Amino acid sequence: MGIDAFDAFLGVVAGALDDADVDGEELARRVGLSRFHLDRVVAAAAGESPGRLRRRVLLERAAYRLLTTTSSILDVAVEAGYGTHESFTRAFTRTYGVAPAAWRRQPTRLQVGAPSGVHFHPPAGIRVPARKKVSSMDILTRMVEHHVWFVGELMTRAATLPAERLDAPIELSVEGVDDDPTVRRLLARLVTQLEMWSAAIAGRPYEFGAEEQPSIAELRSQLAVAGPEFLEQVRSVCDEGRLDELIVCPGETVEIYTFGAVIGHVLTFAAHRRILVAGALADEGFTDLDSGDPIRWMSNR
Repeated sequence: MGIDAFDAFLGVVAGALDDADVDGEELARRVGLSRFHLDRVVAAAAGESPGRLRRRVLLERAAYRLLTTTSSILDVAVEAGYGTHESFTRAFTRTYGVAPAAWRRQPTRLQVGAPSGVHFHPPAGIRVPARKKVSSMDILTRMVEHHVWFVGELMTRAATLPAERLDAPIELSVEGVDDDPTVRRLLARLVTQLEMWSAAIAGRPYEFGAEEQPSIAELRSQLAVAGPEFLEQVRSVCDEGRLDELIVCPGETVEIYTFGAVIGHVLTFAAHRRILVAGALADEGFTDLDSGDPIRWMSNR
């Protein structure tokens, strides 16, 4: 119960970063606990009160805003929940050791010491340390577990179909994955997926480009950057056992992802797209890719 409530609290904090007027009572209400119970849960899990954790996260975001925008210090202060320039300056100086204007000229670290290890994660989320060290073998095992579970779920639903529907030829359905897939669009999506998640892990803002018909040369150039970066990020979180580290991402709904889950997501949807492209290229006479099957590639390495 405590861990679930703490996770719910972090989701509420991430979703309320732009709501400076939220107080402790409102945070507790959104979590579904009394103020007293929320204080106890958060203090036990994080080593600091709900209000202190939220104020620190907002100050870290304020530091990020000072570093990455031209907003006035007063605007940054108001966004962080401070009513005056002076109150923000006092809090910022107490936390970072220098006033906001001086820090902006010579920035140091964005994250400040915290017993919980919970920090603001640019551009608009929260980063939560893993509760236990998770290895790459654990993630491989989880992906196989997901595979076995998902096949079982497919069978549960297939059991409700009449025989004629079970034996009818399948027309390829890509609804919910990619609209109107083409070789160019799928290759572009394979690259932008790497770029998007690399940016999320690194804490960089990311915007999809407006180019709908990128050339293959352009895509190869993007892949030459995004591919090695994402691979290095995967190596790093695997080597450091941080696969259960969380990113709490606000949006229309707050989403909480582990790094391991992000890797599983990328590989799952990438496999679908790779197979479609490999099949389309096979129809064009390129039959040397083994349909994208990694079995020989991995065994030979």
